[in-house]
Amino acid sequence: MNDLCQRAARTILLGFEDYHEHFARITRRAKQRFEQRDWAGLRSDLGERIDSYDECIATTRERLVAELGERAKDRALWQGIRAAFAVQVANLLDQELYKTYYNTLTRRFFRTRGVDPAIEFVALDLQPTDRIVHPVARHNYAIHGNLADVFARVLAGYAFDVPYAHPHLCAERMARAVEQRFGHWDGGAHPFVAIELLETVFYREQRAYLVGRAFGEFRHTPLVIALANGPDGLYVDALITDRDHLAQLFGFTRSYFFADLPTVGSAVVFLRSLLPKKPVDELYTVLGRAKQGKTERYRAFFRHLELNPDEQFVRAEGERGMVMMVFTLPSYPLVFKLIRDRFAYPKEMAREEVMEKYRIVSRHDRAGRLVDAQSFRHLRFPRRQFESSLLDELLEGCRETVTEDGDDLVFSLCYVERRLRPLNLYLKEVPEADALRAVIDYGQAIKDLARSGIFPGDLLLKNFGVTRNRRAIFYDYDELCLVTDCRFRRLPEARDNDEEMHHGAWFHVDTNDVFPEQFPRFLGLSKTQLDALLAAHGEIFDVGWWLELKRAIARDGVADVPPYSEAARLVHGPE
Repeated sequence: MNDLCQRAARTILLGFEDYHEHFARITRRAKQRFEQRDWAGLRSDLGERIDSYDECIATTRERLVAELGERAKDRALWQGIRAAFAVQVANLLDQELYKTYYNTLTRRFFRTRGVDPAIEFVALDLQPTDRIVHPVARHNYAIHGNLADVFARVLAGYAFDVPYAHPHLCAERMARAVEQRFGHWDGGAHPFVAIELLETVFYREQRAYLVGRAFGEFRHTPLVIALANGPDGLYVDALITDRDHLAQLFGFTRSYFFADLPTVGSAVVFLRSLLPKKPVDELYTVLGRAKQGKTERYRAFFRHLELNPDEQFVRAEGERGMVMMVFTLPSYPLVFKLIRDRFAYPKEMAREEVMEKYRIVSRHDRAGRLVDAQSFRHLRFPRRQFESSLLDELLEGCRETVTEDGDDLVFSLCYVERRLRPLNLYLKEVPEADALRAVIDYGQAIKDLARSGIFPGDLLLKNFGVTRNRRAIFYDYDELCLVTDCRFRRLPEARDNDEEMHHGAWFHVDTNDVFPEQFPRFLGLSKTQLDALLAAHGEIFDVGWWLELKRAIARDGVADVPPYSEAARLVHGPE
């Protein structure tokens, strides 16, 4: 039996290493995609890399079935495999990734509901990431003399097959930005005394990033150089030194980076030194390690749940969803979303269509305006931790998803997202100046999504949330669709009084028909707020704007939506 356990454990280890290499091979393509400006290829790689995990799991499972034969579902045997696997990965880097891969396999074999500590590695017991001691590889630059010369050396230290259009101008712009932002930061002759950047270049969408930090005499600041590839060659588009800007760059509203990291855990530890408030799970996820991100999110949440055994889940604040049942633990910044058995009128889509919407979001450029929703299977919670009316609603309205198992509830499919303050509530709670700022950013969010090829479908304020950085984010995906699938139409003019007074639409409306002129009627904004939105983003209510955007996407592909504010950009700065 011991020999069989060792062989099976080795098969799992090799299966993960096959996946790891496949992941790395796709990731390494990002450099060439960037150099060739092959943005469509990079988007395709994102989907392929996401799919590669389940594909490799399926292959490993087939090998184990052949190897274990009739004992493939022998729990006693799997306890031995678990012990053998723990020994085999004990001295490997990123061993938590190996263990998560192992857990996925056990759950596929046994269809585990909740956690089975006898045959899998319990997330609460996995080695905490903060104990990783392998330093991530980095370049170090001591600053002597002209800061622009140092930045010129930085750019020269990262090789691309495309030359910089104006490298010295880029270096001068970065030096000027540092002087303007920091001055004599710690009282020295220069704002910085050293710069430290990871050797690995981070790629996403249409940019490459050099990620690191700059040191003064007594403190340090994040320092990220955003490179773009224009018609004339490479150039520095932005210098990010603000933690809030960096948090957005590595945030839960962005698609995943392509970064060929020798060790993932060490990179996470380094990034946490730049973003100490950023949850570990979000860092793993934004680096493309979504399964590990889910493990880390599970670990952190259930540890919190154990420390607060008397706190109960309640309905999430905001209007009741027609498609999704949404609840939360008040003390923790997550929401849990279940698909209802039946959808309220006028929602007519099927359960599978809703799941497909979430799948689209996971693979699309989220443009900083869509929440990353992680899907969890067979989550188990103590029944006693649900407020009574919420429990009744779950058992009555989500029977296809919720199963009672003794003193627990098991959710066959649950989407977990960061909790945001619903925009419609936020506008009632804040001073008018903040409300106007949020309304204008709501309009910008619609534009950003549209230019990335996404139409939210339902533009009601209740479907948007506000982050701590006061950004408007869309989180209700049941009517989300691609801009290219929409049929944008002008409202027909009534031909007579009967049509004018007709209750509802007197003209034919197809499923994908969209009438932008109607949007303002349903938003529920005050006159002041609506006037401000029209002044800043009135074109989103003009069918002509949408038609031209649709033509542009069909012709040129989705537009570039920079993942940082204008304040961080250098190209449009003063000469």
